[in-house]
Amino acid sequence: MSGTLNKVMLIGHLGDEVKMHYFEGGGSIGRFPIATNETYTNKSTGERVTNTDWHNVVVRNKAAEICEKYLSKGDKVYVEGRLKNRQWQGEDGNTRYSTEVHVQEFTFLNTKKEGMQNNSGSAPVAQKPASTENKASSSAPAPASSEEDDDLPF
Repeated sequence: MSGTLNKVMLIGHLGDEVKMHYFEGGGSIGRFPIATNETYTNKSTGERVTNTDWHNVVVRNKAAEICEKYLSKGDKVYVEGRLKNRQWQGEDGNTRYSTEVHVQEFTFLNTKKEGMQNNSGSAPVAQKPASTENKASSSAPAPASSEEDDDLPF
């Protein structure tokens, strides 16, 4: 295989509200952090340990407006997209780096707003059939099964 692949799939909880930026010409961009957790049992102490990773998520145009309207801090969401690295000069003159997930597909797994239970949306650039989105929703229990695997003696 001579091609390359840049694909990220995350299921996590929003760490903050969606922050919107609007541009001249009607474009928009939304940014929000997603927290994912890894839970395992420490073999020597028997204690349950949880590690949290934070991911910077970027959504564009109509998809960003949908996320702003229906997502709130703490909501569970599935996002699928590409990793992008950025660099810029900070106010102190130092070069800063950031890695972001640029969303192509998303599914709301739960929301606190009325009328939006398990609805989903797609970025206009990469629409997929509904069957793909249903598969993503059904994969939500997968992290729980990996926790059970940690307790196995082999």
